Amino acid sequence: MEYQIDGQFTLDCFRALVNAPSPVSYYVEVNPVVERLAKTLGYPVSYDNKHTAYLTLEGEDNSKTVMLGAHLDTIGMIVRRIDDDGMIRIRQLGGMNFYSAEGETVTIHTREGKAYTGLLACQSHSTHVFDDARSLARDEMNMIISLDEKVRSREDVRALGIRHGDIVSIEPRFQYTPTGYVKSRFIDDKAGVACLLNMVKYLTDHQMKPKYRTVLAFPHYEEIGHGGAYVPPEVSEFVAVDIGLIGPDYDGNEYAVSICAKDNSTPYDYGLTTRLIRQAEKAGCDYAVDIFYRYGTDANASLKAGANLKAAAVGMACYCSHGMERTHIQGLNNTVKLLLAYVLDI
Repeated sequence: MEYQIDGQFTLDCFRALVNAPSPVSYYVEVNPVVERLAKTLGYPVSYDNKHTAYLTLEGEDNSKTVMLGAHLDTIGMIVRRIDDDGMIRIRQLGGMNFYSAEGETVTIHTREGKAYTGLLACQSHSTHVFDDARSLARDEMNMIISLDEKVRSREDVRALGIRHGDIVSIEPRFQYTPTGYVKSRFIDDKAGVACLLNMVKYLTDHQMKPKYRTVLAFPHYEEIGHGGAYVPPEVSEFVAVDIGLIGPDYDGNEYAVSICAKDNSTPYDYGLTTRLIRQAEKAGCDYAVDIFYRYGTDANASLKAGANLKAAAVGMACYCSHGMERTHIQGLNNTVKLLLAYVLDI
């Protein structure tokens, strides 16, 4: 069965989500966006104690519950120190690639609700000044934030309300090209969230129900390994929707949906993965099956936490992961098609 996907809706959802900062643990700005988007589809949002957002779709058969999850958290940083000269030192949240983020605009979010922008730079920031400007490692020990404020000391910075432990987000810089490419930070995994919301839109527009009761989960701690550690006990299958990877070992590409057979630590459920492959074929998806190194998902976290379920992982393949990422609208559409095929069990 071929599904006609409204790609513009995916893009609109992604734009709204990616422009709401949500580094690991910082849920205060993006959860209301999820609520607003869910409301347009006619669904309320509920939360657990970790602030994971849930949408629940009643099925044709509610004797079984399956879950689809895509994480809302992104890589980011947290303030660890304010230097005597007012420069800010950070720790990373998730797998930051500072080489790809150098020179970017960042925002510090204070606990009083204030936001201050700054420049993420290497402490040897200029070839005109520093002999090691090109060679110094770009890591959290050598990166600084220079605030876009007239500050000269630690006291000046603290007077703004900035403290240790404040969250730092990175400018996403979303672009959509005339040739259908999506270029942005945090395609991982806000594009996955957008694909799930578009799946719900298709079901709503066509007055269809999933085969089984279906829970959508949007957690906030995937980038550090425990976003999916909690799963509602009634869930028997968990399909994580996360990025696919592109590289020498992989068949995946930006136009296809990737099906992950194994991540860095575990093969995914053989039967469920096989079923997803068959469903991709029946739905006419351009797809690839790969195993991924240096990679994990919320479904992986659920298994490590002892959840009694079958787990699998799928998603749009993404170029330059954890940097300025890129995928294609065809990859997003193929992902939505596979998600529909899964919940409708064609």
